[in-house]
Amino acid sequence: MNAPIIEAHPFPPIFPPHARVMMMGTFPPKEDKRCMHFHYPNFQNDMWRIYGLIFFHDAQYFQVPNEKRFDPVKIERFLREKGIALCSTVQRAIREKDNASDKFLTIVQPVDLALALQQVPSCRWLFTTGGKATETILSLLNEKVRLPQTNQSVACYYAGRELTLYRLPSTSRAYPMSLQNKVKSYRTFFEQAGILP
Repeated sequence: MNAPIIEAHPFPPIFPPHARVMMMGTFPPKEDKRCMHFHYPNFQNDMWRIYGLIFFHDAQYFQVPNEKRFDPVKIERFLREKGIALCSTVQRAIREKDNASDKFLTIVQPVDLALALQQVPSCRWLFTTGGKATETILSLLNEKVRLPQTNQSVACYYAGRELTLYRLPSTSRAYPMSLQNKVKSYRTFFEQAGILP
């Protein structure tokens, strides 16, 4: 039997020094499913369409015109301007089924959360993009904190900082929620966190 392949997360985190919120997911799809070399690279994933709709009323705002790919330079510039950090909860993992499903992802090395928080001293909100990312963050805490339901938050304390952990729905189309409702969920979070007025 072949030894499992341990993969490192391929994309570096984004740490705007003035960030007040940090988005935390799990692991990207395999390279053949990526339309760009950046977080949430699957063209079928609606993350950047949701951001486009919330902030610019345009689902295609971050898409390269007339191409089936997103513009990573435009996305990163936006995140840095808005003060939205982006850091995976997983540094190294094994794909048990050779796909991007969290259900079959074995985490070998989670994020160094204390080190990540050092890069964003003003950050008080962590928002996760699915159940596995939420569970991973909770596993790193010194205290036992209940698992929030989707669209709910919990208060927690880590690395000398009071934080709010907010669980949002996965933006994968495999997750059974309409795009309209996902947009509503993400918009509500950005309003609560003070990113939107």
